[in-house]
Amino acid sequence: MFTTIAELRSFVASQRLSGKRIGLVPTMGALHEGHLSLVKMSNEQCDTTIVSIFVNPAQFGPNEDFARYPRTLDNDLRLLEPLGNPALFVPGVAEMYPAGFGTSVHVGGAALPFEGAIRLGHFDGVATVVLKLFLASQADAAFFGQKDYQQLCVLKKMTADLNLPIEIVMGPTIREPDGLAMSSRNRYLSEEERRRAAVLPQSLDAAERMIVTENQRSAEAVRHAIQDMILAAGGMAVDYIAVADPVTLQELTAIETEAVILLAVRLGSTRLIDNRLVS
Repeated sequence: MFTTIAELRSFVASQRLSGKRIGLVPTMGALHEGHLSLVKMSNEQCDTTIVSIFVNPAQFGPNEDFARYPRTLDNDLRLLEPLGNPALFVPGVAEMYPAGFGTSVHVGGAALPFEGAIRLGHFDGVATVVLKLFLASQADAAFFGQKDYQQLCVLKKMTADLNLPIEIVMGPTIREPDGLAMSSRNRYLSEEERRRAAVLPQSLDAAERMIVTENQRSAEAVRHAIQDMILAAGGMAVDYIAVADPVTLQELTAIETEAVILLAVRLGSTRLIDNRLVS
């Protein structure tokens, strides 16, 4: 396990000398099957996998859950052990943001709506730490889950705009048996909240049927159908429901070819997001 950038770079240099392809799986820990699926993808596509575990303070707002975000390093290590013992990078805050640190990355376009409009500065924090991880690991490919679809679009844009020599690979959203997208924050839900949360994937299923089976082309009709289902389940406040272009994330009025449906809701003290790609 490496805790400094210098240690990680020394390890990467040795892997490079052997001609190995390096994969990076950036995480904030509290690992679940979604993260593990990305590690497995990296193992399949690369010779060496690096898993970073760092709860990044720069992507949390002042009233968000940085202090209570689950930190479960011992369990994370146990879960990773059967996966070929990937290299671990577990830096402290002072290693990633030393005294006097004053640089950040701002991405436009896909970073501006939805999460970017509600969680001001969030994607600046994400882009900054991910760029630092890219530079520290010098990875050939980085693996991210579809569940954080807007984040994926933001990182793809950053990578393209800055001509970074790294491939961004999207892994599928991994779901619980009732369809709820796996998330480290699901553990915040009470038993009743967890039951109500199942309406999120159900609403996306219904929206996909409207578009694919019933040939519904109105984005507004799809949004209203999702909102009606979510509000009928009770106990949830909707932050946004959007039907957007899957690349630019510009909202659509008519669904002509491909689209991505994105939603965010608040259930008790927990904020949940999900999405669905449709065509």
